[in-house]
Amino acid sequence: MQARYPPRFEREMGCTEAEWLGWLPGACGARSVDLAGDATAQVSLGEGVLDLNWSPLPDRQIALMRLPRLAVNFSFTAVDEADRERFMRYFDLFMQRGGG
Repeated sequence: MQARYPPRFEREMGCTEAEWLGWLPGACGARSVDLAGDATAQVSLGEGVLDLNWSPLPDRQIALMRLPRLAVNFSFTAVDEADRERFMRYFDLFMQRGGG
């Protein structure tokens, strides 16, 4: 999780596009997620909106292991800082993967 969530930022996600699309509705909770076309989505956040767009990056390779990656752009419009933080904290916890 980030300490602060500005209105616009980019993030690298360690997943395939198919995984991203499968996780996205759950990460947005009960909010409406509209796939706006190829590699774009819009999430309704009260009076505001979150626009997402993504593009595949080359796999990260560590020795013989290959990890898929996506570059994801987050763009909030008319969403105040408290609502951005509340949404993104849930989003980040939902998207968190790992063992331990």
